[in-house]
Amino acid sequence: MSAIGAVRKSFLAMILAGATMTALAAEPAKGLEDAFNAAMASKRGVTLYVNGQTIGGAITRIEPGQYVELRSQEFSKIVVRWDRIDGIAMP
Repeated sequence: MSAIGAVRKSFLAMILAGATMTALAAEPAKGLEDAFNAAMASKRGVTLYVNGQTIGGAITRIEPGQYVELRSQEFSKIVVRWDRIDGIAMP
């Protein structure tokens, strides 16, 4: 294989790896969105894990990629930035 062919092959491999990483990064965001939509539809409480803390409440509004709005017995409005959420637990 010539030097140009090797460069083309490695360049193609880098492009495919980048596309795969982008697709994998989008999967968790879609998974969170699906979980939030299911929780909002069921009108049940959830627990969000945010930077080692837990926040409990019922989801009232979802702005995908931006924030999630919840309410609890203690607070009428809790807004959590999407990129701060580590996980979600639903009963």
